[in-house]
Amino acid sequence: MALIQVENLRKTYIMGSEKVHALQGIDLEIHKNEYVALMGPSGSGKSTLMNLLGCLDTPTSGNYILNELNVATLNDNELAEIRNKEIGFVFQTFNLLPRSTSLDNVALPLIYAGYSKTERLERAEDALASVGLGDRIHHKPNELSGGQRQRVAIARALVNKPSIILADEPTGNLDTKTSVEIMGIMEQLHDLGNTIILVTHEPDIAEHAHRIVRLVDGNIDFDKRNENIIKAQERM
Repeated sequence: MALIQVENLRKTYIMGSEKVHALQGIDLEIHKNEYVALMGPSGSGKSTLMNLLGCLDTPTSGNYILNELNVATLNDNELAEIRNKEIGFVFQTFNLLPRSTSLDNVALPLIYAGYSKTERLERAEDALASVGLGDRIHHKPNELSGGQRQRVAIARALVNKPSIILADEPTGNLDTKTSVEIMGIMEQLHDLGNTIILVTHEPDIAEHAHRIVRLVDGNIDFDKRNENIIKAQERM
């Protein structure tokens, strides 16, 4: 059974008198521990698909089955619960609380999940250590580099032990060297068994994924295994 199963997924936006068909009947399956890049030019539908997969929006029609649950039938409260339990988000702009420490930023999702303060801090500290920031837990975002802030955001995505890590242009605000480091962390997380969906418009970033799905005009243009990665693994 696929972790994610999308059947004839459509999303239409009404813009004044115009209808914009952002997704035009997407069929897609993603299995546990896959590392998939969703890519395509601006306006291709990849951000719309990401919002639907992340339960940030609902489709106009079609089915989205996540962990055997039909997401298209859920109300706003149920969607919020799924987001908190099943999906860890990593955003281009980090989305950290500026006046909170790394530890408090990472622990935040656990408040909504109902953990005790002791459990929250323990799990947040473990998550920060897992991304190499065990010595930065009391630093605030303005005391960290861009790469360190993104590591905090990745730790926050991990802290609830979600089914999926959804990374939206995670290197978009970073220099080349730091981007390589962040993609290295993504690879380590995949090696540990995490399912990763990476949204990017940059081909060189998509090349880090093991499977590449390219969207054009609301349709899947191609869906292929990344043979460069597969061959590299076979040589190891």
